[in-house]
Amino acid sequence: SSCLFNFFIAFLIPNSRYLVFCWLICRRIINFVRQQQNNSMKIRLICIGRNRNSQLEELIKQYCAKIPHYMPFELTVIPDVKTGKGMDSERQKVLEGSLLLQIVGSADRLVLFDERGREFSSREYADYIARQAHSVSRNLCFVIGGPYGFSKEVYERADDKLSLSRMTFSHEMVRLFAVEQIYRAMTILRGEPYHHD
Repeated sequence: SSCLFNFFIAFLIPNSRYLVFCWLICRRIINFVRQQQNNSMKIRLICIGRNRNSQLEELIKQYCAKIPHYMPFELTVIPDVKTGKGMDSERQKVLEGSLLLQIVGSADRLVLFDERGREFSSREYADYIARQAHSVSRNLCFVIGGPYGFSKEVYERADDKLSLSRMTFSHEMVRLFAVEQIYRAMTILRGEPYHHD
């Protein structure tokens, strides 16, 4: 152990300039990586209303835990709008839309999952996310609407509309499909063997 200590003393003292230089380089690399992480696009999946199906919720959580290994990700759930007498579907859409627009930034790209939107294959969807990652400076927000869809104000704010299917599914199932497809897109972009054509 004394020989090892003597070796380090003999190396460190005459080469302290190199150690300082290496330390400064490492600090610059760390700062650069942190800056890139702060500047990188985040995917947000925004949903309206609580998921009442515990089995689906568990599956959704599993995919939500996997996605951040590839790209920053956040699942945001807007609370249910309290409905009462005199609350029609149009009024409910307006209230949900107002809550939604409050949490979306002006620089965020807002993409609605809507039955009238464009349909993609999984590979095309992965390419779509990759293109957005190069052009979107903040958040790429995918939104699943409430039981009656989106208000006129939300449609006007939206940058794009995508369709997961022309079929109708419950909103809880759409959440699962959405997070699974985001995860699948990440594995396609990374070249991992999750997806099979």
